[in-house]
Amino acid sequence: MQKIDLNNKKILVTGSPGFIGANLVMRLLKEMSSGTVVSLDNMNDYYDVSLKEWRLKQIEKAAEVSPVRHVFVRGSIGDKALVDQLFADYHFDVVVNLAAQAGVRYSIDHPDVYIESNIIGFYNLLEACRHNPVEHLVYASSSSVYGGNKKVPFSTDDKVDNPVSLYAATKKSNELLAHAYSKLYNIPATGLRFFTVYGPAGRPDMFYYSATQKLVAGKTIQIFNYGNMRRDFTYIDDIVEGVYRVMQGAPEKKNGEDGLPIPPYAVYNIGGGQPENLLDYISTLQEELVRADVLPADYDFEGHRELVGMQAGDVPVTYADSEALERDYGFTPKIGIREGLRAFAEWYAEYYKS
Repeated sequence: MQKIDLNNKKILVTGSPGFIGANLVMRLLKEMSSGTVVSLDNMNDYYDVSLKEWRLKQIEKAAEVSPVRHVFVRGSIGDKALVDQLFADYHFDVVVNLAAQAGVRYSIDHPDVYIESNIIGFYNLLEACRHNPVEHLVYASSSSVYGGNKKVPFSTDDKVDNPVSLYAATKKSNELLAHAYSKLYNIPATGLRFFTVYGPAGRPDMFYYSATQKLVAGKTIQIFNYGNMRRDFTYIDDIVEGVYRVMQGAPEKKNGEDGLPIPPYAVYNIGGGQPENLLDYISTLQEELVRADVLPADYDFEGHRELVGMQAGDVPVTYADSEALERDYGFTPKIGIREGLRAFAEWYAEYYKS
């Protein structure tokens, strides 16, 4: 593994001020003693743009007290001319691609935006890394690549050839493209398969957030597969810690017996390794919403639940084997759902109090 000191580096984080991107940029602004961090995001309206604007304000506040320069660029990775110009202007050392059209269910009815962002956009970044060599390309994959995998926990050694959503197919495509570019052009690249990320200021389309909004509005929440779901929920701080560590250790460039490069390429899971029953997760969320005064203590939760069948593109269980991350980077996610959902509920109460 090639160690990378992030200080005095020029770093591109795409998908900031998205959920993971914003938290990663704030971590970099806190930890680095010098350098430049460029955030790139198109600020689309897939969910409430005001939440992205709020995250951007948090980044700007962090930048005010950081020795690191922060630049926000409003634009899309699907815009090849923009991507090429940024690489020409900044000569990035490390690139973290978190920009993607997210959401499994949305991909069923809106395939075009997934191809534009997740395939073409990622290709644009790979081409830019090819012509402007970087020390490390880190990119977001997803636990969705495992599809309906029956073997648990999910290991990066498992075959992932049967995606059950277009979103999953685009993420698997990212891994294949990165591997090809890594092999052909000797680009150090690491893919990270995230497992159900949650936390304060998260994505409103994620279940814990959308369920909270429905309960606050007195609406009924639908619980898919009649509650027979298990998810490896991963708190945002654990995800950011994993990404931050991986950024600092790139796969090493080596040649094989044929004299050609062995792809400096790796893929890791980042998941809690503790799959939670969906009904237990919901009960914990409800308790924390009451504790944070988001909902009254006498709220009729049972009257606002509806058990329904499986949704297209969904899977009954996700469960990460994160041993490789522990072995190579000394890190395993540790924050449990009680602590994580408490932090979310307290943030929600503060954010929506007006």
